[in-house]
Order: sequence, then structure tokens, then C-alpha cells
Amino acid sequence: MPAPTAPSAPTAEQIQQASRILAGLVTHLREEPPLPGVVPLLAPLLDENTGVPMLLGDVLRAAARIVSRQAAVPWTDETRDIVSTLREAAQEITDWHILHGDIQRLSNQSPQAPSTLTAQ
Repeated sequence: MPAPTAPSAPTAEQIQQASRILAGLVTHLREEPPLPGVVPLLAPLLDENTGVPMLLGDVLRAAARIVSRQAAVPWTDETRDIVSTLREAAQEITDWHILHGDIQRLSNQSPQAPSTLTAQ
């Protein structure tokens, strides 16, 4: 059996396509579709392990690691600020993984009772 190969790096075009898909989701949600159709769209987006907050946090941590390892030494104050900001943003974004539980609770509510789902 051949050894598995490492996945190739995504292209800038593929990243732009992913952003366009998310922008399409925003447009769709702004039209206020029925809730039962929204929850299945949000569930993978906010999954506690593979959702956008976790992935984006990992991306930002990896970017901070690349900058910290490849930036000219000694670091300038600007480089230090960039690495620090990337790391802080990664932590803040990753903290939003808790939304996964909210989506689970929302999916457990009766879709026939939308009044229980309104904002307080």
C-alpha cells in the first residue's frame, strides 16, 4: 500500500472561495429563513472540534509561529506586536467554540415553537 501523501496547501483562490461561501451564508441568514433550515447550516460551522472558530484559531496560531520563527532577529517592536496580536486573536476566537453547545440546545428545541427562540 502506498504511503499517504501530505495534502497540498490550499491556494489563495480556494481560500477566497471559502470566504465567498461564508458571505453567501451571511446573505442567506439576513433573509431570515425558517429556523429549522438554519440550524443544520450553523452546526458544522460552529462545531466544537472542526468549526470555524477552532480552525481560524489554529490558522492564527500557525501564522504567529511562522512569523516568530522566520522574522528577522532581533525582532522589532512591530514584529513583537504582530506575533502577540495573532496569538491573542487566536485565543479569543477559539474561546467561541462554546457556541457549539448553543447550537445543540437550539436544535433540541421544538421547531414548532419559534417564540421560544426569540432574543431576550
